[in-house]
Amino acid sequence: MSTSIELPPPPPPVPETAAVDAEFTAPLIDTPERTCPNCGAPAHGPYCYACGQSEKGMIRHLSEVLSDLADIVFNVDSRIFRSLWDLYVRPGYLTTEYVAGRRARYVTPFRLFFFLSIIAFFSMQMALPEINPNELKFGVYDNIEEAATPEDVTKAVDASIAALTAAKDVPAMSPKARAKLEEKIEQIRNSGVNRLAELEEAAKSPTGAKTPPKKHSGRISLFGDEPWDSKTNLVSIGWLSEGLNAKLNRTLEHMQENLDDINKNPGRLLAGFFSVLPQTLFVLMPLFAVLLKFFYLFKRRLYMEHLLVALHSHAFIFMSVLVILGLGALEGLAAGRLWLSQPIGWLRTLAWTWLFLYLFLMQKRVYRQGWIMTTLKYSVIGISYSVVLSIALVFAGLISLALT
Repeated sequence: MSTSIELPPPPPPVPETAAVDAEFTAPLIDTPERTCPNCGAPAHGPYCYACGQSEKGMIRHLSEVLSDLADIVFNVDSRIFRSLWDLYVRPGYLTTEYVAGRRARYVTPFRLFFFLSIIAFFSMQMALPEINPNELKFGVYDNIEEAATPEDVTKAVDASIAALTAAKDVPAMSPKARAKLEEKIEQIRNSGVNRLAELEEAAKSPTGAKTPPKKHSGRISLFGDEPWDSKTNLVSIGWLSEGLNAKLNRTLEHMQENLDDINKNPGRLLAGFFSVLPQTLFVLMPLFAVLLKFFYLFKRRLYMEHLLVALHSHAFIFMSVLVILGLGALEGLAAGRLWLSQPIGWLRTLAWTWLFLYLFLMQKRVYRQGWIMTTLKYSVIGISYSVVLSIALVFAGLISLALT
C-alpha cells in the first residue's frame, strides 16, 4: 500500500528589489557607529541632533578653515554674482524676494552690505592718491589776499588752481560738483587779478606804500568770540569734574594741532576722516530704517522689513560708488582718445542719474504706493536723511580731528 507524503509549498520568490535593499541595509558590523564627541549621541550628519555641535572643528587643514571663514564673512559663491546683478539693475527685487521667503538663492542682506562696504571704502582710499592730498594747501586761496608782492600773488593763484584741478580730476566727482569747481577756479583767477590791481594802484601812490597784507590768526573759535587757547581761554563746564574738563581741553588742544597741521599734511586728516566714515554710515543705517518706519507707519510693516530696505539701499549705494570709480578710472586711461573717453563720460553721468532714480523706483516697488505719494515721501525722506548725514559727517570730522 502506497502512501503519499505532502510536501510544503515552496516559499514565494523574493523580489530582486527586496534582495538589493536587504543587501544595502544590512548592518556593517566592522564599521563602528560614530558618536558626538560633546554629548555621546549617535552622529547622523554634520550637526549633532542632540546638542547641535558641528562635526567640523578647528583641527583640520588651514585651507578648509579659510574657505569656511570666507563663506561665513562674505558668503562668496555663485550666489554673489546673481545677487549683485539683481541688486544693481532690478530696483527692489532682492527686498521683495527676501520678504516673500525666497532667500536661499541670494546672499543675505547684511553680508551683501558688509561685502560691498569693505570693497567700496578700500576703492575710495585707493582713488585718493589721485587727489595728491599731501600736496594740497587748503589755505592758499586766502593767501591771495595776504600776498604783498605780484610774485606772491602769482604763486598763490597757481597753487590754488592746481589744488582744485587735482580735486576736479577725482574719478567719483559728479558733473555738478565738477562745474562748481570750475566756477571756483574762475573766482580764484579773478581774485588774483583784483589783488594785482590793488598792488599796482598802491605802487603808483605818492608815498609808494604797498597794501598791507591781511592777517589771519589761523585758529578757529570753538567756543565764544575768542579763539580757544590752552593757556588763556580754557573750556570749563560746570557740571563736569575737574579731571574731565582737563581731558576735554587736552582733546581740544590735539584738535587745534591737527587744524594747524592741515596745510602741511592734509592727507593725515583725510585718512582719519575715511577711517571713521564706515562706522558713521553703519550707525546711520538703522536710523534710515526708523525714517522709513515713520513715513510708512500705516503700512503696518515690521521694523525689520524697513531695516531690510535700508541694508539693500546702502548696499546699492556702495555698488554705485564702485561703478562710478571704475568708469572714472577707465576714463582716465582713455584720456586723449575722444571717441572712447566721451562715451565713458556719458556712462558715468548715467550711473550718477541711476543712483537716485534706482532708490526712487525701489521705494515705489517695495511699498506699493502711488507715484504722487512715493515722490512726496521720497523727497522728504531724502532731505531728512541728507540733513542727518551732514550732521553725522561733521561729527565724524571732529572725531577724526580728536583721534588722528
